[in-house]
Amino acid sequence: MTETPHHDVTGRGPVLLLVPGGSGHPMGLGPLTERLATRFTVVTYDPLGLAHGRLGGPVAEQRVADWSEGARRVLDAVLPEGESAYVFGTSSGGIAALDLLARHPGRLAHVVAHEPPCVTVLPDGAARRTELIAQLDGPGRPPAEGGSATPSGVFLARVLRPFTAYAPTGAPPAGRLTIGFGGDSRGQLLHRTAELLAERLASACVAFPGGHLGTLDHPVEFADRLAETLCSRARTSA
Repeated sequence: MTETPHHDVTGRGPVLLLVPGGSGHPMGLGPLTERLATRFTVVTYDPLGLAHGRLGGPVAEQRVADWSEGARRVLDAVLPEGESAYVFGTSSGGIAALDLLARHPGRLAHVVAHEPPCVTVLPDGAARRTELIAQLDGPGRPPAEGGSATPSGVFLARVLRPFTAYAPTGAPPAGRLTIGFGGDSRGQLLHRTAELLAERLASACVAFPGGHLGTLDHPVEFADRLAETLCSRARTSA
């Protein structure tokens, strides 16, 4: 039997699966989760188990498909058969959410992917990806393994390169996807990426509070905007 990936559940209401960014460690998402839990059953997915005692162990280079299939197994564990869930993913978690929607649309009511760094969709995507990796993965990278390992080290060593190479193919079912971007990100690389993704995937494109780390910097306002987006899309699809 395949083991269900690490996850935590809190709150009451419709199921909302959260897929964190970076290495998938949900650090700092407590205030966001607490706010959302007043309206949703919040399921926080930890794809590498880093928040559940596995930080410091060996980590292979990650694949988007593995994260999305793990998310599907989490949903199978918490979601009754025949029901569908909301999904929110940010950054690398947004990429996993896009792949989950492509693979298992029948289990998802609506997906919000916030600033997924799918920069290869841009006309100059290869160059922008090279610049992004160089900007983030500079000298002094924290370790990915061992006693001093950090989630950021795991992200830079094992997640950044394979995930930024991902490009979604094919439009999702109508009305099932919203691409989010930070209001403070306007004019920046990931804002341009979000707009082009939304155009290619025929989805809505919605501004959220803050920038790329709006979930951490403005958790209450971000949670309220997310809930509003999900509920309004649900009404439109009904």
